[in-house]
Amino acid sequence: MPETSASVASFWDAFAASFDEEADHGLRDPQVKAAWAERLRSWMPPSPADVLDLGCGTGSLSLVLAEQGHRPVGVDLAPLMIEQARRKLAAAGFDAAMMVGDASNPPAEAGASFDVILSRHLLWTLPDPQEALRRWIGLLRPGGRLVLIEGRWATAEPSEDQSYEVGSESMPWMGGVEAGRLLEALQPLVKTSRVEPLPDPTLWGRTIQDERYAVVAFA
Repeated sequence: MPETSASVASFWDAFAASFDEEADHGLRDPQVKAAWAERLRSWMPPSPADVLDLGCGTGSLSLVLAEQGHRPVGVDLAPLMIEQARRKLAAAGFDAAMMVGDASNPPAEAGASFDVILSRHLLWTLPDPQEALRRWIGLLRPGGRLVLIEGRWATAEPSEDQSYEVGSESMPWMGGVEAGRLLEALQPLVKTSRVEPLPDPTLWGRTIQDERYAVVAFA
């Protein structure tokens, strides 16, 4: 693993044990989980669909997708996050592939053709988000869709703002990306795209003041 990637993996591994304590990470609250399940159902094609969950973290969204009859494959750079994801899916009775890898350039063993590529709050961590989007769209089947759950946070979390420095690479979308800017980046890559605002506090376990949204784009 390159030095920069190892630094990123170590950063997120440090949060693996406590990551699910955040309401929208662990989806432990039944109301929060139900809210995400409803949104995912509205963004997905009919099941079963092959879904690549990039930056899957501890696998909470992959679990919801599996429960809805889809076939998720999860990729995350942090090994301890993937360990959590594997345990979570296995405990629920699902044999879903959860693997360590660079979500911006998914490993070949993840697969080469998907109905849906999903990511949540991942783009801000990437040194070249435009190139990542291009790669992801190249993995979609004809008519496939890209589901990006993103936002522009008014203030980055202290841990992200102060400590997320890995190597010399810049992260142009640090702190999140506005919906308009993301649509502009996608325009030359997809046929159609739409934005769905996500202000519902039930999704986040709290009231939010910043921009949260999903972009659904079709290849």
